[in-house]
Order: sequence, then C-alpha cells, then structure tokens
Amino acid sequence: MSAVQSPTAFGPSQALDDATIRARTDAYFNRTRDIVTRFGDRRVTYALFVRRPVLSATRLMTEWLDNVACARGISLTHEVMFPEGAWVGAGEPLVYITGSFAALADLETLLLQKLGPPCVAALNAYQMAMALPKVRFLAMEARHCAGFEMQEQMAYAASIGSLAARSEGAMGFVGGANDATAGFFGQPAGLGTMPHALIGYAGSTLRAAEMFHEAFPESDLVVLTDYFGREVTDGLAVCRAFPELAAAGRLAVRLDTHGGRFLEGLDPQKSYAALERNTPGTIRRYRSETELRNLVGTGVSAAAIWRMREVLDEAGFPKVRIIVSSGFNVEKCLAMADAHAPIDVVGTGSFIPDRWSETYATADIVSYDGEPRVKVGREFLLRRAGDRAAAGT
Repeated sequence: MSAVQSPTAFGPSQALDDATIRARTDAYFNRTRDIVTRFGDRRVTYALFVRRPVLSATRLMTEWLDNVACARGISLTHEVMFPEGAWVGAGEPLVYITGSFAALADLETLLLQKLGPPCVAALNAYQMAMALPKVRFLAMEARHCAGFEMQEQMAYAASIGSLAARSEGAMGFVGGANDATAGFFGQPAGLGTMPHALIGYAGSTLRAAEMFHEAFPESDLVVLTDYFGREVTDGLAVCRAFPELAAAGRLAVRLDTHGGRFLEGLDPQKSYAALERNTPGTIRRYRSETELRNLVGTGVSAAAIWRMREVLDEAGFPKVRIIVSSGFNVEKCLAMADAHAPIDVVGTGSFIPDRWSETYATADIVSYDGEPRVKVGREFLLRRAGDRAAAGT
C-alpha cells in the first residue's frame, strides 16, 4: 500500500458547490469572474509557488481542482513541476494550471489554502526524520489542527516528508494517531494505546496497563509513565508485571514528562551526569539555551531518555522500547541526534509549521490566450510557463 494513499473518499478533497466556493473565496476574485463572464472569457495559465524552500506536496490541491472541474463540467489542465517529496526552491513554480479564466478566477483562494501549508509541513517532517533516521515517527497532529481539512493536510504532509526521507534511508513517519488519515501511511487504522485520562481513571499506571492488555491482548502495550511523576518506578512496575511482553519487545514506556519538572530521580546535576556517562563530550560543546533545555532540562530531555534506558537495561529489560513525545520539532530532534538519545519512536505534531506567514502560497497568471504576460517582478515565472503557452499547450 502506498504511503500516500488517499485515506477517504470524502472530506476536504470533495468538490464544493459554486455557492460555497463563492462564499469562501475573496470578493475580488468573485468580481473578476463576473467581469470576465460579461466581457468575454480567455484561456489563461496560472503559476502557483511558495516564497520559501519546501517539499512538493501538491496532490490534495490537484485532486480538489479535478473534482471541481468535474462538478462544473469544465476542461482544464494542471502540470505539476516536481514529483511528491522533491525539493523545491523559494519561488519556483510548483504547478501550472491552464483553462478558462471565468472558470478558474474564483478558485484561487481555496487552491492556495491547499498548497502552502502541506509543502512547508512536509519539509519539516522530512528534516525531523533525517535528524533521527533510525527512529520511527508517529504523526499526532490532529489535536493541534483547526478542523479536519488542516488535519488531512498535515497528515498528508508527514507522509510526503517521510517519502523523501525514506528514499535517503530514514524510517520516517510510520503511522498516524487516527483512522481517518491512516491511509496516508499505508495503515488500516490509527496507532496509539492510552492517554493520561485512562491512567487517572484506573487510579494507577499499572492498573491502566492491566486494563489495556485485558481489552486488547493482541496489541503491543505502550504505557504512559509520567502521570504520577514516577516514570522510573511505574515503568519498571509495568515491566515486571508483563515479563513476557517485555522479553518479546512488545512493551514500551512512553515518556511525556511535563516541562515544569524533571524525570523521576533527575535534577540538573544528575542530568549532566547521565549525558556524560552515555555520550561523553556532547554537553561540553557550546550550546544555546534551547539546546541545553533539550539536552539536560526539564521535561523529555536527552538526559531523561538516557536515564530511562539505563534503568530498563539494569533491571533486565533491554528489549522494552522507549517512545517519546512533547514538543519534538526539528530543533529538538537535532538535539536528540547530537546526544545519540536511545529513542525508538517519536510521537509528534510539531512538524506543523511554527510561522504560518511562511506557508502562504501565491498564484499569478502568466499567459492570456497564449501570450506570456505577468506583473512586473514576477517575470521569473514566465520561463517555463511562457514556453508552453507559446507552443499552444
């Protein structure tokens, strides 16, 4: 199954009716459509691009465009200039769209919404996967998204970033946290075991693990260990209660320690010592404040991960995996790589772009009835589109 298979046959890629499109698009595009319809249509070519480097992640946009064209009964062509997952430089046209000006004028707003954010998020996902190439990632973007359309875009982006990273030997994102987007990762369903709320309900970490295993005995057991602030104590208690799962590599502890405190048993000095024992020299290089926090600070630091690995190995559980979450963006992944942190899986939604101003895609018409023409300053868009327009394509 393809890593970028469409997860559903409905949702954001579904065509909208003309009234809904008109209501959601910018007024001047609607008025342009009205004017062009009144004074005579022309065949135009649009160039769509993003102002910053990205990975090509265009399929959600082009699928939606095709669905709209089908619903409207219009003929158009789109030429994707880069395969999915390919590096695209700042300002390079990602897609050329050719067709009726009257039919395309009111689509620009929605097309751009579906282009920029996935391309930037795909690059973020790729960079994270390449920073930790031997680590599997789980896309947990849904809770951070403003509705399902954004959720679909971000999950798709993670799959595209992984597609690029896997071509270079990384493991990348292997699944998502819910069923609706699982198809992007070639999975039949979402991945995940328990939230903190289940541990609160159960009254203890061990009891929550027992409940989960009784309800889902065929599933691997991944247990959160930070609810009571006893990551080490509760993690070992679960391992001892399920020795067969631990020995078979079917048990994992998930570290999600709150950023306001250290992992159980650590403090600043002990965190430095944990890194010095396991990755000598890492902490001695110059560090920014953020790097230091990721390495030896509170929350899920590299020192915390190393300490958890130490206690698991010392207790006779070398096959118990460590899953980490909490703020794992590109920068934090790079810090973990530098510390050689023994991570098996990263759960993250932090591939979502931090600065949305960088996701803004732009469109310009670059030919009218085959004549190359674009506003001053955007002539760089004419090179390929102009040649094709002159050839009558």
